[in-house]
Amino acid sequence: MIDYTPVVLPNIENLHEIDVYEKHGGYSHIRKALGMQPEDVIEVVKKSGLRGRGGAAFPTGLKWSFMPKDNEKPKYLAINGDESEPGSFKDRQIFEFNPHLMIEGILIAGYAMGITSAYIYIRGEYEKWVQMVEKALKDAYDKGYVGDKMKTAFSSDYTLNIYVHRGAGAYICGEESSLMNSLEGKRGYPRVKPPFPAQYGLWGCPTTINNVETIANVPLIIDKGAEWYAAIGAEKHPGPILYGISGHVNKPGVYELPSGMLLTELIYDYAGGLPGDKKIKMVIPGGSSMPPLRGEELEGIRMDAESLKAAGSAIGTAGIMVMDEDTDIVRILTRIAHFYWIESCGQCTPCREGTGWMLKVLHRIMDGQGRMSDLDLLENVASNIEGNTICALGDAAAWPVKFTVQRFRKELEEYIQQTSEVAA
Repeated sequence: MIDYTPVVLPNIENLHEIDVYEKHGGYSHIRKALGMQPEDVIEVVKKSGLRGRGGAAFPTGLKWSFMPKDNEKPKYLAINGDESEPGSFKDRQIFEFNPHLMIEGILIAGYAMGITSAYIYIRGEYEKWVQMVEKALKDAYDKGYVGDKMKTAFSSDYTLNIYVHRGAGAYICGEESSLMNSLEGKRGYPRVKPPFPAQYGLWGCPTTINNVETIANVPLIIDKGAEWYAAIGAEKHPGPILYGISGHVNKPGVYELPSGMLLTELIYDYAGGLPGDKKIKMVIPGGSSMPPLRGEELEGIRMDAESLKAAGSAIGTAGIMVMDEDTDIVRILTRIAHFYWIESCGQCTPCREGTGWMLKVLHRIMDGQGRMSDLDLLENVASNIEGNTICALGDAAAWPVKFTVQRFRKELEEYIQQTSEVAA
């Protein structure tokens, strides 16, 4: 194990309480940011190398720089806490244990981009965590850290109002343009891009969307500096990451560690290895939509965007799903395919129809009626969905099927042969 002290989720009792957060330097970082020029705040975030923690790993400072400088229209900030990706459960840790770090990050981001209204979008099923965030936000308002009282609390002309919005209970609302439509009270349909949110977002106004974990890193960067942050973990994808490890491990949970950790180290040293010392059959490294990896090919793979891309997968939300040697891959794949079929918004024909066809074929295989040609059919349908939809849900549905067929073809062929013999 490495020597690392958590900073996003530090081991401080009752840090969710505003008095405890203040005692440990809370809300001093926004004060520091307000003493800087907005463009200098953006430059510090750029230099830190902070990349989005919601899936795409896009450079955060660069995204902020897209926000127009003029004030002809209102500008908005939306914090994506929908967290509907199976295997992802790290944002709710921030909601529960360090919500004021997120709120302070929102204030800093708002100041940097000239935004006066921000929305925290939390999935509807997270009622417990919604209440926690609402309590933290109320406390911040009462202290004058948010809203009109900021002028007095910080001796500044800048003010920002923050609102909590319950999600509509749909996976698709985690996609940024669907999230905006949902916030506007519309059906959660993804929008065609361009125009991008920075040009035409909420109510037709410039908007930036950041993930919860991403925004929670911002006060740390302002406090300790870009160089400090850039020195943590992987050079091209720096900073701490909240790794959510689930599945067949002895100690599932969220582990805050530097980016670029060895995948095997996370599984064996931190998550305690597999029950019964079984072998790993498959790992999905970034939530259910990312391409899976074979258990015997994990050696040397690190958890950062570049390393996982080279390994043929992606970091996504860093939700690591571990499956042991006894795992029924067809059953797992069918369950994943079913999720994306029911969560497809139905706007795009390849996704609407393709997800259903993949699920039908997988059910046929599970029922012992599978044919060897079904594997080619699955791969073909997945390839026709991939890259042909308005949003990334098409890819999310296609990748597990496509890459599982490619990487576990021998096991799938044996399954078809054995189950068809039993059925006969």
